[in-house]
Amino acid sequence: MSELTWQGWFTLAVIGLVFVALLRNLGPPDILLMGGSVVVALVGIIEVDDLVSGFANPGMLTIAALFVVTAAMRETGALDRVGKHMLGKAKTERGAFLRVAPQIGILSAFLNNTAIVAMAIPILNDWCRKRGVSPSRLLLPLSYVAILGGMCTLIGTSRNLIVSELMVEAAGATDDPTRRTALGALSMFELAWIGVPCALVGFAYLAFVGRRLLPERKDAIERFGESTRDYLVEMLVQPNCPLVGQRIDEAGLRRLPGLFLIEIARAGRIIAPVQPDETIAEGDRLTFSGVVSTIVDLERIPGFVPAADETYESGSSKARSRRLCEAVISATAPLIGQNVRQANFRARYNAAVVAIHRGGERLVGRIGDMVLRAGDTLLLQTGQHFVQANRDSADFFLVSSVEEVRPVRHDRAPLAFGLLALLVVLMVLPQVHVVIAAFTVAGLMIVTRCISAGDARRNVQWHVLLTIAGAFGLASALETSGASEIIGGGIVELTSRMGSRAALAVIYCTTVAIGLLITSNATAVLMFPLAIAVADQLGVNPRTFAIAVASAAAASFASPVSYQTNMLVYGAGGYRFTDFMRVGLPLNLLLAIVAILVIPWVWPLTGF
Repeated sequence: MSELTWQGWFTLAVIGLVFVALLRNLGPPDILLMGGSVVVALVGIIEVDDLVSGFANPGMLTIAALFVVTAAMRETGALDRVGKHMLGKAKTERGAFLRVAPQIGILSAFLNNTAIVAMAIPILNDWCRKRGVSPSRLLLPLSYVAILGGMCTLIGTSRNLIVSELMVEAAGATDDPTRRTALGALSMFELAWIGVPCALVGFAYLAFVGRRLLPERKDAIERFGESTRDYLVEMLVQPNCPLVGQRIDEAGLRRLPGLFLIEIARAGRIIAPVQPDETIAEGDRLTFSGVVSTIVDLERIPGFVPAADETYESGSSKARSRRLCEAVISATAPLIGQNVRQANFRARYNAAVVAIHRGGERLVGRIGDMVLRAGDTLLLQTGQHFVQANRDSADFFLVSSVEEVRPVRHDRAPLAFGLLALLVVLMVLPQVHVVIAAFTVAGLMIVTRCISAGDARRNVQWHVLLTIAGAFGLASALETSGASEIIGGGIVELTSRMGSRAALAVIYCTTVAIGLLITSNATAVLMFPLAIAVADQLGVNPRTFAIAVASAAAASFASPVSYQTNMLVYGAGGYRFTDFMRVGLPLNLLLAIVAILVIPWVWPLTGF
């Protein structure tokens, strides 16, 4: 086996640095991956055409069009119609899961699963609140089911489209007719051969085993202090506040349900613990830990306002126009690593951070000094139009039930369903390329006013596309430098005594491991050339290894930051990082067994 050249070592070093930066949240994934691609281009490892090849990739263009299709389904209220009938007459936690899981799985096979999960969270939260069930018992399975559903079709997730186009490119780059035939585009339902078995095993695991591993964390108000959704909030006593001159116990600040007074900041000194006879003074900053419902009660006290928004005046017309909104910080947000004061929410989003919740952690300190992390849930005080302006922001996911504040084109819902059915039909037809089908239906959604042209542009998630493009550049560097071939040779040598199925298992497990660190799209792009190199050196079917990469990249279960739907439920369900490990790792193991058994059976390693 030949040795790595300096180009190979340099490429691996750049990829390693990118991974370290991603692990330490030193920047958004799209910027880090694109930056890595630019570096390898600067030293001449890849050409300019390779650097920008991702932007012209048909799979990426298809993803952009599908963002518009999914947004139109939401704008017409089509998703809401499904959501309202989702739970039916379910009365128990298990009954709710058994009703919701198949519906979410089917929807996620054809629509962006992030939108599906965002739609379902408030519906499940309301059902849980009415029946005294902890949302943490349902929200994590909701995310997992959406991921499993996306594994079943070509358009179920953007990752499948990317792998399909990579296979087309690999087929076009070879002179071997056998290899060219073995590769080529995925059909609409080809992945169902592995996706459906994985989904069925995943559903069974979640219904009978996973639910026993789920945490049960009750809402603090309804369960008398048994809370995990604790926010840290800092309130300022203004001159006109009636609390001025009152003792803490007189003001009733020690008897608020689900809320604990941590400290008082006064003229540069901290008073903690706070005694019941402590007198409240003008300018005091009182820090509480507690639940949203009681934080709202605090804001009803005249002159007692969130310290993050000192210009706020209780009872004023401005105050009446303000809204509270919960938002989860995404893994791509530029806010990560900054404290609340540095993030400058007022200027950037026209919103103020009222409170912060972080998994099962009880936060301490001043709100302004809190360093933001991916997955933090923020309670934001916003203007009337904040939701319309930011519901598609790449910086955070809105998780409050806020449907009533945006106009919905209900009369277009049947038309949107019809156009979605047309998309599926066009995708199935071999005469129509997937990118043509996607752009045709996206265009029809705009022409028929299911979504406006402006909303269509705003719903394209550019950070996702940039992340994929950056991964394409690094994948090209792996190939061009010879690193993928040499690493592939190492895997072949390592598994030589165990056979090609063992090499397939190594590729699958490596893809799963990398998928815990970066997005599934980037994982698939980076692992694809390595998988094909292993298949070529073994002389086996390259399609088998490509399918393994697509399936393994989907297995984003053991980390909240590995997939957007996990990030959505992380804060909303009050989960801890270990919850994903405890429930997700056994599921990863089960699906690995299923994949390694089923994939070579459906796509034989030999005789292709």
